[in-house]
Amino acid sequence: MSKEFDVVVIGAGPAGYVAAIRAAQLGMNTACIDKWLDPNDKPSLGGTCLNAGCIPSKALLESSELFHRAQHEFADHGVQVDKVGLDLAAMQKRKSGVVSQLTGGIASLFKANGVTSFAGSGQVVDSGEVRYTDHEGKEDTFNAEHVIIASGSEPVALDIAPFDNDRIVDSWGALEFDEVPKKLGIIGAGYIGVELGSVWSRLGSEVTLLEAVDEFMPVADRDIAKEGLRSFRKQGLDIQLGARVTAAKANKKSVSVEYTQGDDSQKVSFDRLIVAVGRRPHTSNLFAKGAQVELDDKGYIDVNDNFRTSLPGVYAVGDVIGNPMLAHKGMEEGVTVAEILAGQKPHINYDVIPAVVYTAPEMAWVGKSEAQVKAAGNDYRIGQVPFAANGRAKALGQQGGFVKIIADADSDEILGVHMIGPYVSELVQEMVVAMEYRASSEDIARIVHGHPTLGETVHEAALAVDGRPIHFPPPKRKK
Repeated sequence: MSKEFDVVVIGAGPAGYVAAIRAAQLGMNTACIDKWLDPNDKPSLGGTCLNAGCIPSKALLESSELFHRAQHEFADHGVQVDKVGLDLAAMQKRKSGVVSQLTGGIASLFKANGVTSFAGSGQVVDSGEVRYTDHEGKEDTFNAEHVIIASGSEPVALDIAPFDNDRIVDSWGALEFDEVPKKLGIIGAGYIGVELGSVWSRLGSEVTLLEAVDEFMPVADRDIAKEGLRSFRKQGLDIQLGARVTAAKANKKSVSVEYTQGDDSQKVSFDRLIVAVGRRPHTSNLFAKGAQVELDDKGYIDVNDNFRTSLPGVYAVGDVIGNPMLAHKGMEEGVTVAEILAGQKPHINYDVIPAVVYTAPEMAWVGKSEAQVKAAGNDYRIGQVPFAANGRAKALGQQGGFVKIIADADSDEILGVHMIGPYVSELVQEMVVAMEYRASSEDIARIVHGHPTLGETVHEAALAVDGRPIHFPPPKRKK
């Protein structure tokens, strides 16, 4: 017997669960179908982000950083620790507890907002019709006025390095190691690769990252990418650029990897190998044979400005519709599509979506890079100030990195902000708000920032755009 809903959401990751909650808040009878199972084969809401990505990785990043600091930095603060030991099982248990609390929180939010949750798979049959299959294989039909696809993305697999979920793993498997690999290889040095590499390097692994492109983190502004590369290599990460893996074979106790770098061929052996070369849209078995939904040339679901697909009444949001593949971008799309269905006129400014890499130092940016501003033909000015000039950073013992603000030379509107240093994941949010309101660098320069705070470096960088920083020598002016 079929079930009737106003809205059916397929996927309970950041885009999907937010879309379902907002639709329910707006008075729509809403169902959400999700097939994720945790390591114990129990249904778990939250998608990749909460179960196998953003949240567990940040939990391990925090734990591993504390372990590293206890070994190498506490003594400088006068904190004497006779012997620092690692209990990886306890660390993993804590990570799993954080995940469990947050995924359980979504279930509570569904209940509080009146969203009906179904564990299993959803398949679009036609406009307004979804086939639901539970984990036991039992099928049902859901009829709905609106269908929202939020099926997310999955790790890109490589034929030359097939996953065996033991020696060769994806990013989820890399979060579940029960022992620290002595030698760890990672294919890909993007934000996922360097975050995972940082975790296991701090815990004692000898980490090598093999990146096919010749530039480190090309999505970032060149100045912070250069500083990040220098910092990560100094920490012990062996980042090999222009290294194209040609073969990887898992053995009983190791993985042999072959790669080319320039004209040279290399062969190396690792205890474990992580494949972190990006993600692709998850559309497998999402559409029944007769459901014609157009995809673009990269396999993403094609949508218009209102997130409508080519199939009437069917919408799509989040990773499945394309870059940037960021949880917060998907969340806002989830809210937006629900409000569109309710007859409202919401808006997302895709030019002001922040990006963050949660390494130490952290990297964060919003808006255009200097190269993008230059390519657009804009005349611009730059204010760049290091954290070394900041009192709070010195007190923290984390004075590496800098803040860089790019502003239009004529209007002074802020075009891009790029940061590397302590807690820049939080500092960048001020600039997201500023750019959403089209602030100038002078606006930031004239706002009082608390002292001593890391935010003062943002203030100084804004002053530096006009060549007048207070706590850092101004750039030499041309006569």
